[in-house]
Amino acid sequence: MSSQHTTTAPAHADEKWIVFLLAIINFTHIVDFVMMAPLNPFLKEALSINSSEFGILVSSYTFSAAVAGFIAFFKFDAYDRRNALLFLYAGFILGNLLCAVAPGYKFFLLSRILAGAFGGVLGVLVFSVIGDIIPPARRGKTTGIVMAAFSAASVLGIPIGLILAKSFDFHAPFIFLTALSVIVYVFIWIKFPSLTVHRTHASKDQDRKQLLHSFATNANVRYALLLTFCLMVAGFTVVPFISDYLVFNVGLDKENLLYTYFFGGLATAVSGPLVGKLADIYGKQKVFVVAALISVIPIYMMTVLPPLSLWFVIPCTTVFFICFGSRFVPAMTLVTSAVNPRERGSFMSINSTVQQFASSIAVVLSGIIIFNTPDGRMEYFWVCGIVAVCFTFLSIAISYQVKEVS
Repeated sequence: MSSQHTTTAPAHADEKWIVFLLAIINFTHIVDFVMMAPLNPFLKEALSINSSEFGILVSSYTFSAAVAGFIAFFKFDAYDRRNALLFLYAGFILGNLLCAVAPGYKFFLLSRILAGAFGGVLGVLVFSVIGDIIPPARRGKTTGIVMAAFSAASVLGIPIGLILAKSFDFHAPFIFLTALSVIVYVFIWIKFPSLTVHRTHASKDQDRKQLLHSFATNANVRYALLLTFCLMVAGFTVVPFISDYLVFNVGLDKENLLYTYFFGGLATAVSGPLVGKLADIYGKQKVFVVAALISVIPIYMMTVLPPLSLWFVIPCTTVFFICFGSRFVPAMTLVTSAVNPRERGSFMSINSTVQQFASSIAVVLSGIIIFNTPDGRMEYFWVCGIVAVCFTFLSIAISYQVKEVS
């Protein structure tokens, strides 16, 4: 197995394997996170909770990921990327295993906190490796490929999870995800090479507090983090509650939720890589602005949909998924390129902290705004849509201040 390990930038064949494995890792991590939204109606019924308590479930994951990301900042670039990946993925598997056997709300909540602590940092590691080994000219395309995991999660992971939840209970999707993750772990162990190229640019005794201070005093870094914050608030004030709104306000059967995610994910599987290519050709910031502006209409539309049949809902949700996902590819590529290579892993840890913290704030805020009527209907969801639109415009303004360093 030593023949597969390298301490320098990987060869072309290794690069393909790494990108493939990163996409699979991101797939399982994304399924774990986004599956909570479509499971909303199932969890509320099984655990006897309301929208506010569901918001706590979602925000507990992201808040835990935020804390873990900050802790990872102080150690992240000191380790071989492979060793870090194996450790984090093992913890991620354990967290999902506990979710799979959780007997009630409190145990499930603690399990989500553990899954978030490891899963959140996994996301950091994925994009750090992309920054380490992929040249800037191809970084947008590669980011689009890896972020297509969201599409795959929608096309495959979420429908399977919903089918399992309907056939058994809310534990079943986590059992499935745990089993799948164990298989992925074996492939990581066998095929993922040692990656230490990021350490050739940095001192082993680098003062992390000094680096943190340099980030705080770097205007470009501040704008990049602020862009991340605004973009996450613009998304997570709405996304976690869409399935609940579709069921109780629009009148969709819980069993039909899988079709909305399937077709939406299928569409973004095409649009994601395409947007990544456009970002490489026309510039990350320009493509982000266009995508963000277009996304404003479907974001608000999703919060005010009237009762509709499934075949009218599917086009609406598909357009939403395309526009919503198209913002993240150029934005994530722009943010990743905002620092020098030697600082990228540490910066992405801080960025993840901001990302997860913003998600927590957004979900809790929406949980406070939304009011559930006795029959389960969601009132004031449109207010969440207005908040999302305002933060989208704010993220556009901030994006003009972020400059690419590498």
